[in-house]
Amino acid sequence: MRAALPRWLETLRRIEREAGAGLWMGAAFCAALFVAVVVLAAFGAGKAGTGIALRATARLSFLLFWPAYAGGAMAALFGSRFGIFARNGRNFGLAFASAQLPHLGLVVWIGWISHQPAVEAAMPFFAVGIVWTYVLALSSLERVSNALSASLWRVLRTVGLEYIALVFFADFVIGPIQHGGRRPIEYVPFAILLIVGSLLRIAALVRHTALGSGARLFRSSSSERTEQRQRAGPTP
Repeated sequence: MRAALPRWLETLRRIEREAGAGLWMGAAFCAALFVAVVVLAAFGAGKAGTGIALRATARLSFLLFWPAYAGGAMAALFGSRFGIFARNGRNFGLAFASAQLPHLGLVVWIGWISHQPAVEAAMPFFAVGIVWTYVLALSSLERVSNALSASLWRVLRTVGLEYIALVFFADFVIGPIQHGGRRPIEYVPFAILLIVGSLLRIAALVRHTALGSGARLFRSSSSERTEQRQRAGPTP
């Protein structure tokens, strides 16, 4: 059994490499769909059951979003041991976008059974987060990313990720506060993860800025010393 384990692991790694992002997306979609079906079967497809399914699929999606959001910052701050998150940031992001599809189906369903106006059911603030999700997913495609400049892609990615994080902040922090903070187990762990992720990104940005400033200062000092030696001429 012990001898077979490495071969199984190697087989799984080979399948993941060959399948690429498609495997991540398919697995995430199936997981979110499974959660939605199980919850609806257990609690019914009415407003109450659909609300529970919405919360469950949102939290599953968040667990896929978080490594895409904070993985690069962890790798920058703590080294190569967290490099797997940075290397698979695109896969986590596409998996998140895929897991959102069953969640969106539930949003449409609860709007239908609630007979809400389309604008109210769509919840524009959250709808913009969905738009950003698929803008980022499309921009990660090779053909699209090649058409964008590196600086534009970084801006799109940063703005999109931060907006999506803001949507989750409204769901995990602002919403529970407004509703009296009932059942904290449903949101406190996710709120902590979100806040930690934001702090990691800020720390990574500060570190990158400080290193960049230090490098510029070093180059400037080196250039000044070189110019001084050149003006002084050869040493006798």
